[in-house]
Amino acid sequence: MNEKTMMMADMLKSLALLLLEQDGKLTMEQALSTVLNSDTYRKVMDERTQLYFQSPRYVFTFLNTELKTGKMA
Repeated sequence: MNEKTMMMADMLKSLALLLLEQDGKLTMEQALSTVLNSDTYRKVMDERTQLYFQSPRYVFTFLNTELKTGKMA
């Protein structure tokens, strides 16, 4: 696994954990599924955006907005 892939995987885990922190009713499976099915995740996985270099809390703001409005900020 290369460094970029590891950073992307870490971001996925961090976003799921932040989602769990925000909504204690979710299971880890539900949180991971939510992240994996989001546009935010697709942007994180797109190397051109370099979102995987950002802080998880910063990227979480995009996910949170997407979940509330149905689209990324």
